[in-house]
Amino acid sequence: MPSVAAASGRTNLVRTVPGPVRGMVEGGLHVFHGLRYGADTRPLRFQAPRPPAPWTRPADALEFGPSCPQSGDRYRPQSEDCLFLNVWTPGPDARARRPVMVYFHGGAYSSGSAVDPLLDGRHLSARGDVVVVTVNHRLNAFGYLYLARLDPRFADSGSAGQLDLILALQWVRDNIAAFGGDPDKVMVFGQSGGGAKIATLMGTPAVAGLFHRAATMSGQQVTVSGPQNATRRTQAYLERLGVADAGALLTMPAEALVEGLAAPDPILGGGVYMGPVLDMKWLTRHPFWPDANPQSNAIPMLLGNTRDETRGFYAPDHPRIAGLDWDNIAGRIAPELRLDAHPEWVVAQYRERFPDWTAEQVFFAATTAARSWRGQVIEAEERDRAGAPAFVYQLDFASPVEPWRAAPHTLDIPLVFGTLDAPGSIAGTGADSRAVSEAMQRAFLAFARTGDPGWPAYALPERRTMIFDSEPRVEADPRRWQRELFARFPYIQPGT
Repeated sequence: MPSVAAASGRTNLVRTVPGPVRGMVEGGLHVFHGLRYGADTRPLRFQAPRPPAPWTRPADALEFGPSCPQSGDRYRPQSEDCLFLNVWTPGPDARARRPVMVYFHGGAYSSGSAVDPLLDGRHLSARGDVVVVTVNHRLNAFGYLYLARLDPRFADSGSAGQLDLILALQWVRDNIAAFGGDPDKVMVFGQSGGGAKIATLMGTPAVAGLFHRAATMSGQQVTVSGPQNATRRTQAYLERLGVADAGALLTMPAEALVEGLAAPDPILGGGVYMGPVLDMKWLTRHPFWPDANPQSNAIPMLLGNTRDETRGFYAPDHPRIAGLDWDNIAGRIAPELRLDAHPEWVVAQYRERFPDWTAEQVFFAATTAARSWRGQVIEAEERDRAGAPAFVYQLDFASPVEPWRAAPHTLDIPLVFGTLDAPGSIAGTGADSRAVSEAMQRAFLAFARTGDPGWPAYALPERRTMIFDSEPRVEADPRRWQRELFARFPYIQPGT
């Protein structure tokens, strides 16, 4: 547990199941950084996590814990000892029974961290009188390298990162009342990979009963990796590291395991993909195929995407974008659609429908609709067919900081957290930005409290959707033409 010098803003002690902890008061909130929810995973590499050993002396929770080892230097320090979470609460009074909002960070399943300043929970906690929790867990090879078919010692390897999240939710169940939270009113929410982690958890039997609302922000997981393809990826990873025996990974330094992530993916190309696996132990079916998993259909679900998702993935000088024109767009768009659609035909359809659009507009609209938005549509449809409709939103508000990106992937993070002026935010701080942020916060807080964000559920055929913009509104079946265009093609997510 991190320990620093005494701080004048310390809170009173909070007694958790493993031991007493001490945080600080910031702006009237009680804040706890670096609360340990799991034991050091270095001795447990590729294994299921374990609860921490208990302690008796008060442990300071004044600094963020380390992030999981990953490529790049954005989040430091990094360590396999990374099972820490953070709590913001108006007050650690067990009688308060406030709603609890637990956030899982994005970065696919390979990168990211709860220490990102965009994920500061103080605005949500203060505005909504809720307890906010953010979580670090194992990523990439440490959390999702599937070794089970190569070595029976590692039966949990492809699900270790998900099992970390389950352990964190068990910690919330057992301890959050001491921080003023209601363990029977827990909402999980997450953006991008964080949303995908939640969609996967909704089909994971071991998580049953640990959360009561779920919200995904640009994060879909209709299908997970199949065990054969996951094994092919593991073999490519082992080849990159120059080892034939999975057991050799146990003694390699963490830095070497991160370097191995540059292995070429044998299915998708690029760096090797790692994510949850249909291992028939922790996951025994896909989350939203062939239907919405009945396990979680009683849980209210909020599904959201941004209108221009893929504008968040490419800079104007990216090789896919620089020099883009009608002669090369089909070739550039084909690998980005992430489904087996006829690229020249897709471009022709867009040009006929939107004759005034540029090649760039067609590129981003088509890749967003086929690659990023399609999974959300399927999840919403399957929820409705199961009699468990979801609430759906679309963020149309365009970034005033980077107008070229319009409403890109990740824009909804600072809007929901209220971290408009945090490093990395492109949401802006003007009146329109604040209005959209307040509207999104109201919706998420209402959903945490009641399971209803304040607009009609998504139901066929109306498909009513909240559009978050300078003037929020509900529309029926937005982007209908694009939805119908790509519904012609079977959708199986990358990684399967």
